[in-house]
Amino acid sequence: MEIDLVLNELSLQNPTSDKQTARQWMSNFINTIKAVKAQGVKVYLRTKDNFHTTILAPDYPLRRWLNDPEVDQVERGFIRTLATGSPFSTNIANSDIQEIENNAGLSEFWHQGETAIGLGIAYMLDAIAVSLLFEECWDLSHLELAARRIDEDGEVIDYIVEIIHVSRSNHVQEHAQWIQKRIRTGVIDGEDLWNRRKELFPNLEFCENVSKQIQNLYCRTPMLRQVVNKLFELENYCKTWTDGACDLDLIPSKATPESDSRLQKLKLKLTFKCPDDVHRIFSLHLRMTGAGAWRLHFSEELGPDKIIIGYIGPKIQ
Repeated sequence: MEIDLVLNELSLQNPTSDKQTARQWMSNFINTIKAVKAQGVKVYLRTKDNFHTTILAPDYPLRRWLNDPEVDQVERGFIRTLATGSPFSTNIANSDIQEIENNAGLSEFWHQGETAIGLGIAYMLDAIAVSLLFEECWDLSHLELAARRIDEDGEVIDYIVEIIHVSRSNHVQEHAQWIQKRIRTGVIDGEDLWNRRKELFPNLEFCENVSKQIQNLYCRTPMLRQVVNKLFELENYCKTWTDGACDLDLIPSKATPESDSRLQKLKLKLTFKCPDDVHRIFSLHLRMTGAGAWRLHFSEELGPDKIIIGYIGPKIQ
């Protein structure tokens, strides 16, 4: 199992004043990453710019640290062999690169008033943000971000999100349960997700047409994580839904039906053949945050404790 760590570029804005402190904070940074690896996962570090040009102290970039004889050789070797990707979009499908690097005009994130690209990427990937501890403001195991997105109707929506963050090894210990859950429920790509659907989502039924929609999701993309998260929201709700009608308010994400005008216009496109060979209209849907106009359509008609997934993809037009 591999977990993305996303480097918080804001934590590099104010390097320390001397080499000795820089060496100490690099040791702390390495110990933090090792603590994540000790949870039984591989680590991939995403960075905004060439990581090796990071300025640690005056006239002391990371590249010089890597050749500093006063730095422990094992630590230097660890950084040299650490799997890193620059820019943030490395190994992300082309369809997601523009959204991530330029936010595609759809999503923006700020931390204490400053544009936070890396922290925003960590949120969209449902990954762990990691900082060099040059300042006390990064000595936190969670960070709050102000976020803004523009939905498909052009409406500007402002909201607050919280992300998992580490800058010390003890922060990692606070997230041990989250990491272990990710190991149990993590998927490699859409094909892996589809093959494990009965194991991960025993209370969800999937229409046949959803097979390709899921299997076409690429490895380690915001869309894959969004789909997985939405499916788990529905699965977890089903576990508590024992009788009565489906209570949409108990689903963490906002679930809404299509408008009457869209239903009249798109009735055939919103109708899908279900596993029980019944054709149903899938009006209810969840929207994907930070994922453009994608939607997950579902039906609660088999309930209680059972939900059918009818469609996952761009907004049906």
